[in-house]
This record gives sequence, C-alpha cells and structure tokens, in this order.
Amino acid sequence: MTATVTAARPVSVPRGYRFEVVKLVSQWRVRLLVLACWIAPALFVAAVGQQSTLPTDTLFGRWMLTTGWAGSLVMLGFAGTWALPLLTSVVAGDVFAAEDRLGTWRHLLVAVRSPRRIFAAKALASLSVIVLMVAGLAVSSTAGGLAAVGNRPLVGLDGHLLSPGDAAGRVLLAWVCVLAPTLALAAIGLLGSVALGRSPMGLLLPALVALAMQVAQMLPLPVAVRLALPGYAFIAWNGLFTSPAQPGPLLIGVAVSLVWAATATALAYLLFIRRDFTNPAYDGAGRRAVTAGLLPLAGLVAVTIAVVAAANGSGATSSGIDQDKVERSVAIAFAHLYRIQTGQLNRPDVTEERLGATAACTKGGGQGTPEGPGNDWRCVVSWHLPGVEATGSAIYQLDVTADGRYIADGDGPKEVNGYFLVHTPTGDTPNPLWQFDGNVELWSTNRKG
Repeated sequence: MTATVTAARPVSVPRGYRFEVVKLVSQWRVRLLVLACWIAPALFVAAVGQQSTLPTDTLFGRWMLTTGWAGSLVMLGFAGTWALPLLTSVVAGDVFAAEDRLGTWRHLLVAVRSPRRIFAAKALASLSVIVLMVAGLAVSSTAGGLAAVGNRPLVGLDGHLLSPGDAAGRVLLAWVCVLAPTLALAAIGLLGSVALGRSPMGLLLPALVALAMQVAQMLPLPVAVRLALPGYAFIAWNGLFTSPAQPGPLLIGVAVSLVWAATATALAYLLFIRRDFTNPAYDGAGRRAVTAGLLPLAGLVAVTIAVVAAANGSGATSSGIDQDKVERSVAIAFAHLYRIQTGQLNRPDVTEERLGATAACTKGGGQGTPEGPGNDWRCVVSWHLPGVEATGSAIYQLDVTADGRYIADGDGPKEVNGYFLVHTPTGDTPNPLWQFDGNVELWSTNRKG
C-alpha cells in the first residue's frame, strides 16, 4: 500500500488577514482603545457643550455652544496632535515586535509558508484597526456634538457662515484627509516594529516622529520645509473652512503623507523579507535599520523639500506670513462677522461689498518688518456703512502662529468689538466681533511685488 503525501498549501492573504485581525482585537489594550474611540469623544463633546467655559484656545472651540459641528473639529485637532500618533504606536508599532517577544515566528512561518503573505496580512490588519479607530473618533464626536447642541450653521475661519449641509460635507472631508498622515505614521510604526524587534523604541517611534513634527510646525520654518513634513496634513484641513477654500496646502500635505506611507511600508517590507528567521536571538536589524530605514527617509525629506520649493518659487524660503496676507484675511473675516453681528442685533443688513472693510496691520509697533509669526501684530479695520458719512474703525491685537492660524482680540471701541452678550433664538452668545479665529494661507502665491 502506497501512502500519498499532499503538499501543504500556503495560507492565502485573506485568511492570514482575518487571523491577524482576530489576534489584534483579542488584545485587551486594543479592545479598550477601540471602545474609547467610539464612546469617549461623544461624552467629551456633549459635556463641554453643557459648560459655560469653552476651550477658546482650540480651533473652533469658541463655537461649541453654537453648533454641533464645532465639537467634531475640536476633536479632530486633538486627534491629530495626540490621539492618532498614540493609536498608530500601539497598533502598527507592535504588530511585528509582538512575535519577537513571544518567539512565535517559526510557528507562524510553518503555518503560512510565506514571509510576503505574513507581511501583507499584518500590514492590512493594523491598517483596518487604525481606520476603525479613526472612524470611531469622527462618528462619536459628531454624534455627541449634534445631540448636545444641534445641527446648526458653523462659522468658518474667515467669518462666513456655513450651512449645516455644507458644514457636514467639509467636516467629513477633513476627517478623510487626516487619514493620509495617519497612514504615514502607521507605516513608520511598521518600519520600527520590523527594524527594532523587541526594543520598545519600535513601539514609540510613531509617537516620537509625530512629536518631532509638531515641534517643527511650531518653529518659524520656511514654507517649503513646513509643507514637506507629513504632519502638516494634520492641520492643513483648516483651509477647507474658508470661502473660497484653500486646497493647495491640504493637497500637498496629503500627497506628501501618502508618499511617506508608501516609502516607509516598502522599506519595512524589504527589511522583513530579508530577515533571518532561523535565529531565535534576533533583536532587530541593527545597522541595516539605519542604512535601509533612517537614511532613505532622511533622503525623502530632502527630496520633498526640493520639490515643494521648486513648485512655490521664491516664496518657499519665507514664512508665508506677510502684511498683505494678514490684512486681507482680517478684513474678510471682519466683514463676514459684521454681517452676523448685524443680524443678531436686528439691524439693517449690508453686504460685504457695500461695507468695504479694509485692514491696516503692523508688527512690533511698526518698528520691524511686518512678516512672520508673533503676538505683536496690530490691525486697524475700517469700514463704511451706506448712508453714513463717518468711517468706522476698530482695533485688533493678533497672535499669529507659525502655521498661519491667528486669534484676533478686539481692542475697541467696546460697542463694536468689546465683550457683550447678544440675545439670539438659540441663547445668549458673545459678540462675534469680540474675538475670532482666522487663517493665513501660507502657500498662496498672491504676494506683494
């Protein structure tokens, strides 16, 4: 009697993917994070919506009592700064290193019979869990805001009013766009997990990279360097909430993030398939982690800066913040908010064109060059009401950050931009001209001279 031996067939990627997803969600910390992403944002936004004190230092925080859409954007800002880097570290930064700690690589290879399929299954599984978490943050924060405050219009970053439908579309698009830098951090996590083995640095790598990029965005860097970092896409969605929208920086940020995601994933794949799985004492790629991981990413930064600089010409070496841009942004925001105030006070409506608002801005008391970030910007806004001979004026003190965002603080006259409550059908709200957030488009090529 002759025995027939059947060769074991390699496990397909879909089967391996399902297996890896089950392994990930079976970990208590991953389950806890998924649950927190789907529940905690709604509770936070709903709780803040019931408070009298708002996070006005956070973008759209001052509007959390006015519309439910503001809460989702506040959560988006927090997620890009803290939550998403930590989530990618926990999921993608540990997906390969866990096998090193448990010593299960040889068992996995015997079962799957293909390092390539193992890499694809693990990468796709970690990506799926991360997308599930991002979706939870978006859905939960939006639901909490709408339930607590309601589906009301949202004031954009240039003072114009977005209808609830328009606000919904832009909020959704903003959450979709931050998937790109999240994927870039996840790919860096995969690379660290493969290259550093049991070392805890692999787990921390995405968070450390995100922290370094946040510090870089706070510095007065040239526009080309700022836009060449994948972390810029975490804040470039601000341009969606102006009229017209400012898609340039956002598109560049998304493209840079996707290039980083593809490059880091490819580097992780090359390191993984070249690994010696027969060595039980393996503890990372050692010198190859630098030559095949760090150096290519450093080269990618240099190439990206060169490409962005070439696309923006001479403006790439500046901060992107100059007097003309600040004056134009403040004047537009003031005109839009003036109309909102007019409606709230039941005064005759006036269009932005007939109002003719202009702004004259200086920096440092007029002693220095009016460009770059700083809290020493001062703007005098002038406008003219139809049928009134006198020209109105109001003073604002501006704190302009390096990423182009600014807070305008009213400095008189009190009856125009001072603090007082306005009675509206939805409740008492602060004077919209008292303090407002604005945005200077760094990438704009419309410059003086």
